[in-house]
This record gives sequence, structure tokens and C-alpha cells, in this order.
Amino acid sequence: MPVQPPICEFGWPALTFALTATDGTPHTLSDIQGERGTLIVFICNHCPYVLASVDRMVRDMGQLMDMGIGCAAICSNDADQYPQDSFENMGRFAREHQFTFPYLHDETQAVARDYGAHCTPDFFGFNNSLELQYRGRLDSNRVNHIDPDAPRELVDAMTMIAETGKGPETQFPSMGCTIKWKA
Repeated sequence: MPVQPPICEFGWPALTFALTATDGTPHTLSDIQGERGTLIVFICNHCPYVLASVDRMVRDMGQLMDMGIGCAAICSNDADQYPQDSFENMGRFAREHQFTFPYLHDETQAVARDYGAHCTPDFFGFNNSLELQYRGRLDSNRVNHIDPDAPRELVDAMTMIAETGKGPETQFPSMGCTIKWKA
């Protein structure tokens, strides 16, 4: 059952975290933070919404990083109930899709709870003062309908944030599978 997170709460401050990436390197929010903004996205390895968008997401996050926006993906799913989202499988997924950004493991799910993440994918775009300016979707594509000419909403929003410090007033929520919470 697809879930939609709430729209952006402008100015909400990014919360600090310390998580381990699939390469074993620890990362904090300050390690991820970019000079012109920061993007945190909650994903997993098995969600059909993530699988349908991962290659576009990697492409777009690479472009954003080239613009000075720090990027990271976080997997918070319960790997005991969903072994395809295990730390080992996260590493395999990141290599298979050629992630150029850290893929972080939120084993305790504390970061997802702190951020109020609802689904995978769930995008949080911050300005260079770490104030939330975008909580929307990657683009308008859906699992069973991919339009290669669809506007790149995430890239456009993060470009605006990098240039002005403010996100677009009109934003469309992401849609995806629920975070798989531990009991």
C-alpha cells in the first residue's frame, strides 16, 4: 500500500546523526553537509518505488553533488523482517547501482523516527543553513509509467535552494512503501 509523506515544513532544522555507510565509514550530518545545501533520502533495497527510480535518483544526486549539494541515502528498514534490506545487501545494492554518495544504515531506526520519514523514497532537501526547504518527490514518474521527459522536480528544487536558500512553494509529496518499522 503506497504512502505519501507530508509536504515540507519550511525551516525545520536538520537533525544530527552518526551512521555507518556500506563501505564501513562512519558519517555524521556535518560530513554530508554541502556548501550549497544537503539532501537526505530514505530508501531501501526492495521497494518497487525505489527500484523504479534508483537509476534516475543516482543520476540526479550526482548532478546535485557536482553543484555543491551534499547527498546521502539512509536505509532504516527492519532487516530481520526484510532481509533484502540487510547491511550486506545494502552494500550490494549501492555497488550494483553505482552510488556516488554514502548509503547509511539506520539500524536502530532512530534517524528515520527523528526525521519523520514515512516511506521509501522520502526526500529531505535542506539549504546551506540546514533548514528544510524541500520534501517532495524525485519526479512525476510512477512504478509502471516512466516518462524520460518528465520534469526533474528534485533537481529543480535543489537548484533553486542552492541559488536562493529557499525551496519552491508548490511541492508534490513523494510516494512509496512504508518504512518497515521494528515491533
